[in-house]
Amino acid sequence: MDRPEPEKPDVLPSTALAYLDRNYWDKRFAQEEHYEWFKDYSHFRHIVLQHIKPQSSVLELGCGNSQLCEELYRDGITKLTCIDLSPIAVEKMKQRLINKGYKEIKVLEADMLDLPFEDGCFDVVIEKGTMDVLFVDSGDPWNPHPATVEKVMKMLHEIHRVLKPEGIFIAITFGQPHFRRRFFSDPEFTWSIEWNTFGETFHYFFYVLKKGQRSSESEECREKTHMPSISLYHDELEGEDFLFRTNIDEMES
Repeated sequence: MDRPEPEKPDVLPSTALAYLDRNYWDKRFAQEEHYEWFKDYSHFRHIVLQHIKPQSSVLELGCGNSQLCEELYRDGITKLTCIDLSPIAVEKMKQRLINKGYKEIKVLEADMLDLPFEDGCFDVVIEKGTMDVLFVDSGDPWNPHPATVEKVMKMLHEIHRVLKPEGIFIAITFGQPHFRRRFFSDPEFTWSIEWNTFGETFHYFFYVLKKGQRSSESEECREKTHMPSISLYHDELEGEDFLFRTNIDEMES
């Protein structure tokens, strides 16, 4: 007789504001073993591997309990460093990686607004949904609160600082180009900006920012190649991604 599957913990917050609370994340990570924001690696693997090579040194921001670093490792990318603000997420990730034999992956408790790394030490910085949390309670998306602007700019400044001269920043996000352009195109940054989309019910955006390659064309986000649409309708409407997006939309309206 088959054993019934254990019930999944109820980790959905009552309001999107909970995503700003460190205690919420610590409690969530203590209960939840794995969750993938904005779809799993298989949906964007073919794009990632165009920009991350086996010899690349990679920093993942806000790893949480995602399997992104494991998927990259299985694709031969072994110089991986993952950070998260939650000590619980960090300890559980360390143990999970040890249990799977992925001992080369470094996992650190760190703040993405104040990265504990020297200038120019990573080939690639990648984040998947981490920046989106900074936009919770940001107010008018065309004119975000100053506190939101300050945090986002701190994050981008730190990413730009730790990237090597020709390094790449990859951001997988809900953030549409007309809202993210003001941040990515700030004069202090030297990167070019390209983006792709995937999804049918609503779009995810895959940004590729290449340091040291800014030009007059880079003042506008350029859609390089439109991705083939991936139907997400049935599972997406049931997932937390949809709830996260609609909750923020309601707060901004």
